[in-house]
Amino acid sequence: MRNFRSLQLLSLVLLLGMLGFAFPTFSSASFTARTQATGSVSAAADWTPPSVAVVSPGSTVKDIPTINVTATDGESAIASVTLEQLPPGGSDWTVVCTDTVAPYACAWDTRALVDGVHSLRARASDSAGYESTSEVVRTTVANKLFVVLASPGDAVRGTVPLTTTVYNAGSLTHTVRLEYAATGTTSWKTICTGLTSPYACSWNTASIVAGEYDLRAVLTAGATTTLSAVVDAVMVDNISPTVTMLDPGTPLSGNKTFTATASDANSGVSQVVIQSSLNGGTWTQLCTITQEPWSCRVATSSLPDGAYSFRAVATDAAGNSTVSVPTGTRSVDNTIASITVDAPASLTGTVSVGATASSTAGVASVRIQSAPTGTSTWTDLCTDTSAPYACTWNTTAVVDGLYDLRAVMTDAVGATTTSPVVSAQRVDNAPLRGVDVQSANGGSAIGRVEAGDTVTFTYSGQIDLTKVVAGWTGASKAVTVRLRDGSLLSKTATDDTLDVLSGTTAVNLGSLNLRQDYAKTGRTVQFNATMTAATVTTSGGVMRSTVTLRLGTFSSGSSSYLRTVSSVAAMIWSPSAAVTDLQGRACSIASVTETGTSDRDF
Repeated sequence: MRNFRSLQLLSLVLLLGMLGFAFPTFSSASFTARTQATGSVSAAADWTPPSVAVVSPGSTVKDIPTINVTATDGESAIASVTLEQLPPGGSDWTVVCTDTVAPYACAWDTRALVDGVHSLRARASDSAGYESTSEVVRTTVANKLFVVLASPGDAVRGTVPLTTTVYNAGSLTHTVRLEYAATGTTSWKTICTGLTSPYACSWNTASIVAGEYDLRAVLTAGATTTLSAVVDAVMVDNISPTVTMLDPGTPLSGNKTFTATASDANSGVSQVVIQSSLNGGTWTQLCTITQEPWSCRVATSSLPDGAYSFRAVATDAAGNSTVSVPTGTRSVDNTIASITVDAPASLTGTVSVGATASSTAGVASVRIQSAPTGTSTWTDLCTDTSAPYACTWNTTAVVDGLYDLRAVMTDAVGATTTSPVVSAQRVDNAPLRGVDVQSANGGSAIGRVEAGDTVTFTYSGQIDLTKVVAGWTGASKAVTVRLRDGSLLSKTATDDTLDVLSGTTAVNLGSLNLRQDYAKTGRTVQFNATMTAATVTTSGGVMRSTVTLRLGTFSSGSSSYLRTVSSVAAMIWSPSAAVTDLQGRACSIASVTETGTSDRDF
């Protein structure tokens, strides 16, 4: 019987192969196979891809080093391991060698390669058809006299230490000087000169006008001059951000939002810390915020009752900080009656609306109410007599639109207290909506937008693909992906936005706020890309449409326009109402926040 079942499984796999089904590559998400048609095939839960890693050859290599690769698979044999390399500034990986017998190793002939930092990665395939790609390993190829100036970072301030390395100088008498020029110009000015090993230099940027600058090292040996690669678009920023702490009011009780405003015209605000001081004492951290809006929700019950001042400290990407003017004395008092409404982030379907209430007399009941925004027609959602106070609200029973929410507390002696109104909350029960957006790194650098990276948009149901682009069937289509710095859209430096064009016409995917500073100030970068659609089936049997963008080469701009981000943030997708489901019903325009653990996208 066991052999018979094995033959059945083998026959099924061969049949799927003849029908054109491609075995999927592995993802860290729960797996569902995709097709360009409406069918779907789910893989067995215990099928896993191989593990593969490139063994670092060290910080520098020359001539023909041996590169070792480790590859294992817990269920089936390794079929092949392919080592690939990417030259400095390149976008296309090239094969070094393919090995089919362990231990896996390649002789890498670097003698004809350009000196500089090269990237290495390996791809391993197992006998079941699964493939994995390793993390990228970097090493410097140095076969000739070669000088490298290390990047001091995307944004700098004050006195900046600069590090230079010279390769293969031997006994050659030489010196090094370091230079800078405003980005986009060739007016090079000297930072340091006459440097010898270890080529130490400090760049005093205090008198330099804020802006982006290119850096380079120049090695001189007699009449011979050797230039390093340019470290481009380093932001010099010695100007502190501006920050204002908004008055939170008084008295403060229950859950309270503390808000600051902050801006920085150069490197951009990287974080805002809101602090509190009790009775004029030591300032302590209330919260740290790393993206706009610069606000946080705090349970004031965690603070001892008393007289407080509040202030905000803003820090930009270069490290400059500014402390706001403190607020006047504000009272925190959670012993008196207080009530606040906690509105859910999304009002779709059946939701829970909560309230926080307290009273020295004791809470008898809490009524939670809604009213169409702009009216005073309050309707009870429910009355709750015990904490935690909450109501279940079936939002499908009301007309889509904006609603206000409030709560009314009745204490044990019959007195009532009404909460502040949470206004203009959107009820949106459109049958088609965006449910997720995810990106994946397919290039050489994590945290940098580049060729090979993908972005996948997921809808709640199946969509009419012709509403995304006229005549589209879901097959691979050439498009242009446009990445714009947030300042070009009257947003902040960390609101860089991605959208899609077909020729000069917008593709109806809406826009994607990356919530990071990938593009340098005022820059627009466009990528040649492909767009494909698929139908996926969830574990609950719901069929959904996905649209995936895969970035290719630059169609305008260059890598010098881009930054590598080091922090994490959740992307926000704003779908287009021009897309409809198969019944012709328009997609909701409600924004969609990326799900899962926050990471460095791309």
